[in-house]
Amino acid sequence: MFIGQYEHSVDEKGRVAIPSKFRNTFKDGAVVTKGLDGCLFIFAKERWHKMAKSIGELPYTKSSARVFARLVLASAVEVEFDNQGRILVAGYLREYASLKKQAVIAGLYDRVEVWSKESWKKEMSKIDKEAGKVVEDLSEMII
Repeated sequence: MFIGQYEHSVDEKGRVAIPSKFRNTFKDGAVVTKGLDGCLFIFAKERWHKMAKSIGELPYTKSSARVFARLVLASAVEVEFDNQGRILVAGYLREYASLKKQAVIAGLYDRVEVWSKESWKKEMSKIDKEAGKVVEDLSEMII
């Protein structure tokens, strides 16, 4: 389970460190892809295979299924960790997430999200303003 948020720098080669608490879950490998709201998703390979299979089973005759498959599957890349626990984030993914110097690595149960520090601040500000309504809307599902 991934929880918490951490700040790490993005080096000149586009590498970012993944918190050591998360790395054990990625011992069999990881996949990085475009996420939602301008972030990147990192999945452990086992979780990735389940999700990719589900997406692959969506009816390609539906426009929304094709768009979602293109967003998630076509942008995905397998990554390996170096000796310092860093992954190399592909250029097109760094561009999508506006990753430059600082990244926020956020654990969200079954996935890790990677945000630019600036985008994370904006997202947190939005969440702080909308939290009451969101909890009210989802209260029956989470309690």
